[in-house]
Amino acid sequence: MSPVRRQRVIGMLGGMSWESSAEYYRLVNELVRERLGGLHSARCLLASLDFAEVERLQVAGEWAQAGELLAEAARGLEAAGAELLLLCTNTMHKVADQVQDAVGIPLLHLADATAAAVRAAGLDSVGLLGTAFTMEQDFYRDRLAGHGLRVLVPPADDRALVHRVIYDELCVGVVREESRAAYREVIRRLVDAGAQGVVLGCTEIELLIGQADSPVPVFPTTRLHAEAAVTAALAGDDQAVG
Repeated sequence: MSPVRRQRVIGMLGGMSWESSAEYYRLVNELVRERLGGLHSARCLLASLDFAEVERLQVAGEWAQAGELLAEAARGLEAAGAELLLLCTNTMHKVADQVQDAVGIPLLHLADATAAAVRAAGLDSVGLLGTAFTMEQDFYRDRLAGHGLRVLVPPADDRALVHRVIYDELCVGVVREESRAAYREVIRRLVDAGAQGVVLGCTEIELLIGQADSPVPVFPTTRLHAEAAVTAALAGDDQAVG
């Protein structure tokens, strides 16, 4: 029997929304196949939460309770055999420390993977698009700034538009050309304000916006996170099992 490459099991905390979690699943499997070839696919587990429950807690500001929901799911993934953890949402990285404290396996922080890509591109100033929580609160901006990045966010009207499109359209599978055009204008204004690149800091935004929509480099956080996970999962792939 030919040897099978050893992979660490990726545990994915998803469902927030499932639209982007489906992208995570596709990406980690495509990346493993690209790197290992043949019929290889990712060893992964997915815990999919009910986003309506999480969103209700977000709006109410009940972040500790939302964090416990995610922590419980993370413990379940670890018990099922996950060896590393992905929180498949930018916004809920507000409770990343609470989730990490609940388990004994490493959580790969999405903002760290994103910042590494920005720095590797030689940039030090980025615009940030995401939910209002991500753009307006400091948990995500400060994490990027900790890597030496200057982080710009859109003005209030643009933030409201970006947030509305995420929750009212992208999270329910609706992709509108009008919204793509509106996002392009938001990006243009960020570039005019000094952004050298744009972080797509919500996993659903990649369903709407790509590099062709921006005059400066875009950093797709879903893909970057998936790439970091696969790299970590294959770090010991020279060991054969089976």
